[in-house]
Amino acid sequence: MSSKKKEKIVTPLSNRFRGFLPVVLDLETAGFNSETDAILEVAAVTLGMDKQEKLLPDETYSYHVQPFEGANLDEASLKFTGIDPHHPLRIAHPEKDVFTDMFKHIRKKMKQEGCKRAILVAHNAHFDHSFIRAAAERHNLKRNPFHPFSNLDTVSLSALCFGQTVLSRACEAAGMDFDNDEAHSARYDAEKTAELFCHIVNRWQKLGGWRH
Repeated sequence: MSSKKKEKIVTPLSNRFRGFLPVVLDLETAGFNSETDAILEVAAVTLGMDKQEKLLPDETYSYHVQPFEGANLDEASLKFTGIDPHHPLRIAHPEKDVFTDMFKHIRKKMKQEGCKRAILVAHNAHFDHSFIRAAAERHNLKRNPFHPFSNLDTVSLSALCFGQTVLSRACEAAGMDFDNDEAHSARYDAEKTAELFCHIVNRWQKLGGWRH
């Protein structure tokens, strides 16, 4: 018996980013050391394309995270984010469960788009990337969908396009609303970063910078 190979899916989104699925992330943490400091919130925004191949935010997956056992909670960082990890009304989930669920959604989107890997998009992406890698290693999560070292940083893109590196100022320069009272929420910052990234990519496309 002959077996037919499954036809490879190639979507405009997969083609645009060399087979990578861009996923916009933001984390709120209790410090700057990815090995020792707790992740308190994480949000991921998957992206899609409309019929005109305009890049758009798709789905948002947002979680409150329980500090892992023995995690450091830096008081200055908690004061900055305004997050109380021990608040009785804070509905948080174990770190391993959070990343297992988030990775599952990302892999599903990768399959739909015919992408071989996800690539992390973030504002100061090296920071978020280091915490993602540390969490995956901490819980021995073998199916981390993200490229191990490559990422797309909206700080660099914003500096190039707008002469701005702060997220709120880059959004304002792009003509986007930004509510500083909502900032430092992983969900809000991830969604604004996704909107900013899509704006930059679509503007570049409109200017004729991408040919496929």
